[in-house]
Amino acid sequence: MKKSLLLAPLLFLGACTNKDEAAKTDGTIVTTVGMIGDVTRQIAGDKQEVINIIGEGTDPHTYQPSKSEIDKIQKAGLVLYNGHFLEGKMGSILKSRAERDNPVSAVAEGLAEVELIGDGDHPDPHLWMDLSIWSKVAGKIGDELAAFDPDNANQYQKQCQEYQEKLNDLHTYALMVFPTIPQKQRVLVTAHDAFSYLGRAYGIEVRGIQGISTESEAGTKDINNLVSYLVENEIPAIFIESSVPEKSVKTVIEGAAEKGHTVKIGGKLFSDAMGPAGTYQGTYIGMMDHNITTIVNALGGSAPEGGFQNKLND
Repeated sequence: MKKSLLLAPLLFLGACTNKDEAAKTDGTIVTTVGMIGDVTRQIAGDKQEVINIIGEGTDPHTYQPSKSEIDKIQKAGLVLYNGHFLEGKMGSILKSRAERDNPVSAVAEGLAEVELIGDGDHPDPHLWMDLSIWSKVAGKIGDELAAFDPDNANQYQKQCQEYQEKLNDLHTYALMVFPTIPQKQRVLVTAHDAFSYLGRAYGIEVRGIQGISTESEAGTKDINNLVSYLVENEIPAIFIESSVPEKSVKTVIEGAAEKGHTVKIGGKLFSDAMGPAGTYQGTYIGMMDHNITTIVNALGGSAPEGGFQNKLND
């Protein structure tokens, strides 16, 4: 990916507006991915209209917005996006908006006391996999909303604090259930490398068939090495993802079977997108509750089937 698409700090302009800018925009808040959209809605409540661009089962790494979606981005009063190259195909659109001095913020960039994983020039963008980090993102979203709409700033800050308390409760749940997985089986293998922040936060080794971006391809050598690892360590399960094709996962399962080791599909995880709109898994908390509970139980640990809030079976 070209360096010219590195948007921060260029795009992190805060949420100040003036009369000229207001004339160009329609007052809506646009978010790029569901994890940001849901947090923004939780904090904004009924005070703002929030439009999310990239929906369920869709890969943000390769997403090309339609003309109508580009218009929504350009006309919005405020745009909130992840950053760290997650929305790489949208780079020129976001840059164009910033050059017109319309408010836009990379909410996962510039977080104090957060150690990024990966290359310094191209870090892993999947920060939402660590609930304690995403709580900081929620705080940043709350600050952006308060700056964008000062009249309701106190309400945004109150709702943000309440939401962060819920995230802390789920983080505590994860810290309790992950250690129930037998030590040798604490290995999470997924279609692409989106779970490193989860692994670091909750003490589980993570291996992806593809790299951080789904645009990368897994070579034969990589797949063979992974198969050998699964067989030698008797890893019982591998996971598919809602926004990534299953082909590479099935190749690994077949390779392990040829060596006499059965690897099951432990379940479908939500990596770069949440579940269906209107469902518990279609919220950020529900998405993470599903992931945590599914991983723990598939790898031999013990977590309640209904998850953190007993809502997974609803």
